[in-house]
Parts: sequence; structure tokens; C-alpha cells
Amino acid sequence: MTLSAPSAAELYSNGLPIPFSPELFGPLGPSSDRLDDPAALRQRLRSDGYLYLPGVLDRSAVLRLRGEYFSLFPPGYLEPGTRPEDGVFSGTVPDGLPEHGVAGHPAHAFVRSAPFERFLADRRLRTIAEALLGGPCEMLPRRILRHFHSGSGRASRAHVDMDYLDAAPPRVLTMWIPVGDCPVATGPLIYLEGSHTLAPEEYESLRDVTDRPHDRRPISHDLALTARRLGRRWLCADFAAGDLLVHMPQIIHASLDTTTAAMRLSVDARFIRSGDRPDTRWQRPWSADDGA
Repeated sequence: MTLSAPSAAELYSNGLPIPFSPELFGPLGPSSDRLDDPAALRQRLRSDGYLYLPGVLDRSAVLRLRGEYFSLFPPGYLEPGTRPEDGVFSGTVPDGLPEHGVAGHPAHAFVRSAPFERFLADRRLRTIAEALLGGPCEMLPRRILRHFHSGSGRASRAHVDMDYLDAAPPRVLTMWIPVGDCPVATGPLIYLEGSHTLAPEEYESLRDVTDRPHDRRPISHDLALTARRLGRRWLCADFAAGDLLVHMPQIIHASLDTTTAAMRLSVDARFIRSGDRPDTRWQRPWSADDGA
């Protein structure tokens, strides 16, 4: 599968440049052709650490969710003359808007809303999770709504999910849902190729290269350094509304900065096998300041 080059030869993550070159970037391999073969789907997940499943969700439902969310923002946040489902940033954050995801911000209320619950009740998500986990499963109540706009210089640092799950059950997987079209320049999730096979000590020294010295959970905010030191490429795709990514908790992943007028909106949802004991912090709805 080919990957279209963004308009700029250099991308950014957390404000740091990362050249869009064959040395550092490669395409994600799709696995939609294996959806009817659970054994083959599980094998691909074990082999690659992720599953890229284009078009498995209803595009209209995804765009409707996007519009419902962005319609909650005060005047001046969206570009005049655009629709909420377009999610086009005006370039100005209105005065008084709380930090993303804390009480008072639209994201905090939205993850507790009926439209959000209806969207994540899509049977296709549970069917895929049950096929991969090998039996009945449940979605953890802490579902994260991530939202980035151009100019923020903010993105997800390189990390593995296991470092954010205390007393994690042995069977857990993450689903990443882009809520809207999300090409490379809009700042999607990216995976470090084959990194689910690495032992933690192989990347431990990268944690010293950090913009968060008080937090040892992120591996690094410098994605170019991470790729070069570990000798692996970042894998990415130009995502469309309706696409789904699934990954193991051991794979290193991060995201790119949003450099387009259209904002990046996405949902993180995690599934565990029914009966497994979850991290208790993930049993409550998400808030950006909950410390988990």
C-alpha cells in the first residue's frame, strides 16, 4: 500500500520536526480482508502488533458524531461558514474555554453523553474485540476523546499502553477511531514498526530524552530520535472516517502534530475479556485531569 506524501517534506510531533522520509516512515498494512477469519486476524495482530481496518465502521455515523461534538463549542471556535462536522479551526480559542477534557470543556460532557454511548455501542466493535480476545469481552468505561488543532504543538508522545495500566489484565487491546478524515498532516496515530517485540530495557534510555521529566511513562517526545535509535520506521496512513485501528498494549505508538485547518478528533477505547480484573482507574469515565 502506498502512502501519499504530505505537502511539507517535514512533519512535527510535540513541536519537534521529523522528516517524512523512507528512513523514518512507512505505510500501515491493511487487514480488512481477514475480518471473516478470526484465527488469521489474531495471527496478524500477533505478527504486526496492530490491525489497520479501513472502512469497517459507518462513515455517516462517524461524521455525525464529529458534528455533534463540534456543535458544542462557543461561537468563534469554528471557521465561519463551515459546518460543525467539518471541524475547521478558526485559529482562535475563545476566552474562557477550559483546558481540553476537564470539567466545563465540551469533551468532558461529550464522553458522558447519549450520542457518544450510542456510537460506541456499535456491535462491530465488540464483534472484532471478541474475535481477537477469544471470547466475551467488555469495553472499559474510561474512553478518551482526543482533540488537537493546528498551532497547538501538542501530540501524543511515544509510549506503550501497558505503562498507563496499573495491574493490567493479561488480555487487553486498544481501538483507535479517527472521528473524521485524518490524513498524515492532520496528526494521526502512528506505530513504530515491530516494536511490540522489544523488551522494555531496549528503549528505557530514551525516557531520559523528555519534555516531561516528572513523568517516566512516556518513552520520548522526540519521534525522529526514537526511530533512529531503535532502527525502526514509523508506520502511518491517510485515514478516512470509518477506519479503525486495533493494537496490542506493548507496541510503541505516538501521534503527529495537526497542521491542517481541519482538526484531529479521535476516540480511544479498550476492551478486556469478561471476568478479567481491570485497572480500577479505568472503571470511571475519562477526565483529562484524572491522572490515569
